[in-house]
Amino acid sequence: MGLRESKKQETRQLISDCATRLFIEHGFEQTTIAEIASAARVAKKTVTNYFPRKEDLALDHHEEFTQGLARAVAERNPDEVPLAALGRTFRSALLEHSPVVGFTGSAFARMVADSPTLTARLRELHDRREEALAHALTNAAPADVPEIAPRAAAAMIAASDRLLFHRIQQLTLAGHTNDEIETTLLPEADHLRTLLAAALTNDPTGAIW
Repeated sequence: MGLRESKKQETRQLISDCATRLFIEHGFEQTTIAEIASAARVAKKTVTNYFPRKEDLALDHHEEFTQGLARAVAERNPDEVPLAALGRTFRSALLEHSPVVGFTGSAFARMVADSPTLTARLRELHDRREEALAHALTNAAPADVPEIAPRAAAAMIAASDRLLFHRIQQLTLAGHTNDEIETTLLPEADHLRTLLAAALTNDPTGAIW
């Protein structure tokens, strides 16, 4: 990464950090772009250049989030079926306590839960996540698979993924530590994968097609 690009990344991170602090302290709806710009000591236009939507200042992992499931399918091992790759990827993120699967800390989770705008944006991002997964599964599907099959599989997998995300947020808001949440979610995630395998293929090994 060159010096110019490094400087841009630093500015972007500074704006994001200032925005997150203000959102948590005062609420997302109550905090203005002008206040964020002032806290970061940049112009308002600089803030909007890096973050065209105010929601993106709070949910700044949105690209990684929306493409995560699709990327797990597209980049899976040559001998790995999509559902196994998705399960492996989620387990890894869970063990890392990744914010992409819902580990955001209680203050941030409360801020999102209290904001109608962010709650709506999160639903939109989950929908985009499902759409990207459907596209990846369509590309991975054998030629003889019915056209609707990859979209149906994506809908069921995304519903399970959304349930796990909200489960992590729920436990976070209830005061559980990340380690406690991990312990609770590991068997629950395995249970959901078993249900998905049975629903999609009647094959407990986890093959989708």
